Amino acid sequence: MCNNYFKMIQEKMERGEPAFLLAQLGAHAASQFAERLRVLDLAPADAGILRLLRVASGLSQQELAGKLSIHPSRLVAILDNLEKRGYLERRPNPDDRRLYSLHLAKSGEEVLGRIGKVAREHQDALLAALSNQERTALGSLLLKVADQQELTRGVHPGYRLMGSSKRPAANGAQEDAQSIGRLKTP
Repeated sequence: MCNNYFKMIQEKMERGEPAFLLAQLGAHAASQFAERLRVLDLAPADAGILRLLRVASGLSQQELAGKLSIHPSRLVAILDNLEKRGYLERRPNPDDRRLYSLHLAKSGEEVLGRIGKVAREHQDALLAALSNQERTALGSLLLKVADQQELTRGVHPGYRLMGSSKRPAANGAQEDAQSIGRLKTP
């Protein structure tokens, strides 16, 4: 009985169940990307926030927390670190004196260039088995699934787990939550 069960599982894995493969590749890709970013002394969450600020400069901390679905106190710690490193600036909000607007500093733009290079190398290594046409088709299919699942384009869903009391259910999800930040612009 036990041997038959494992044989059935093995056959399913060899067939390639799409949901499992997405989870497996997602965890692998997130882990590999985090490893590549360590060269820049950055975490995927840092990279994702900097990328988002490039396309949405001037957001308040509250607006950014809302877009990322991240716990505001966790975001403050990340922003403090990025500001300390000179990658972003907090400026008084012209519309509300109680708020700060977030802007990339010049060094933030420069590090985004290096992050982009790392991201391109990561993507090329991850998708080396695919032709350009296959990569385009895969991207279109994954975007269709992400939209159907109502995921926010360009925002990794793991941000919402940062600083919350919720723990991911499985080790793969836990690793994924620790490796946040995708660099593909919608």
